[in-house]
Amino acid sequence: MALLEFRNLTRRFGDLSAVNDVSLAIEAGEFFTLLGPSGCGKTTILRMIAGFDAPDAGDILLDGVSLAGVPPEKRPLHTVFQSYALFPHMTVAGNVAFPLEMAKKSALEIRCRVNETLALVHLEDKADSFPHELSGGQKQRVALARGLVNKPRLLLLDEPLGALDAKLREEMQVELIALQREVGITFVFVTHAQQEALALSHRIAVMRNGRVEQCDEPDKLYTQPANRFVADFIGKINLIDVEVAVSTKVLLTLKAPGLGEIAAADPRPLKAGERGAFALRPELIRVHGHKESADLKNRFAGTVRELLYLGDVTLYKVALADGQVIEALMPNAAPGRAKFHEVGDPVWVCWRHDAGVFLKD
Repeated sequence: MALLEFRNLTRRFGDLSAVNDVSLAIEAGEFFTLLGPSGCGKTTILRMIAGFDAPDAGDILLDGVSLAGVPPEKRPLHTVFQSYALFPHMTVAGNVAFPLEMAKKSALEIRCRVNETLALVHLEDKADSFPHELSGGQKQRVALARGLVNKPRLLLLDEPLGALDAKLREEMQVELIALQREVGITFVFVTHAQQEALALSHRIAVMRNGRVEQCDEPDKLYTQPANRFVADFIGKINLIDVEVAVSTKVLLTLKAPGLGEIAAADPRPLKAGERGAFALRPELIRVHGHKESADLKNRFAGTVRELLYLGDVTLYKVALADGQVIEALMPNAAPGRAKFHEVGDPVWVCWRHDAGVFLKD
């Protein structure tokens, strides 16, 4: 049995369906992420789990028991917000102790649990500090400690790293993964940041307009997106409009208007004439100054329109003969060379036949 289950969950605000017939199951000990653009319904779901909002239809079950009618303070979970929501007049220890004090735990238990939890987030030496004396990352760890101190079944995290700068955000991602693994508590995480979701999660539900477009492990979402929206939302990708020309068990031939034929691989039985998009990640494309890589079935001539040096890689935007612009990421691995091609250079873009995926319209 799943720890947390949504059954046909629906929430409307007037004519707007913020959450529309969502059914999901989240396992115990899982780091589960709700990912999507602003307004997709992910925070509304989090609020309904926490009990701050109620569904118009459907149900939320914890350990197989409905949470309908259970007030927020009676639910065995805690929410960590982006704003930290720390009490400025309380010390770090006081902030972490607060949920235990509300639960009327003994002074000895409170002291022991606070010390254990502060050690877990590496803040033992900050117990007597006040929030204004802490860095952003330390404040976030205090908020996490407060959420973990009463050992909830679920920890809900609403954009918890959104207020941090990029470097600190990366550091906190590593800490979050380690923390979740150590405590074993189920995390339900809400974010609009794709890279963050890919880095942290066991599974991700990608949402749009109140619905779940795809729920899967990060690598499957990235390499096998279910549709154009998921492909385009998760990382950088090239989407080429195509039509199925020939489909066999070993090879798929796609016709791209103005470009020619693209060799691909797809085990599904597809019919000639089916339309869709060929989705291709930039890191799977090679850019060459001459027509080499004879082992690659897909080779198209183009001209470098733009390039963006990113340190370890360079992003090339190559205009093909039909005017379509293909983005390719090339590693800057050669000693003493930051980039291999200049704007205006004639080049060939090449990729393996099994590099991309055909998405039906």
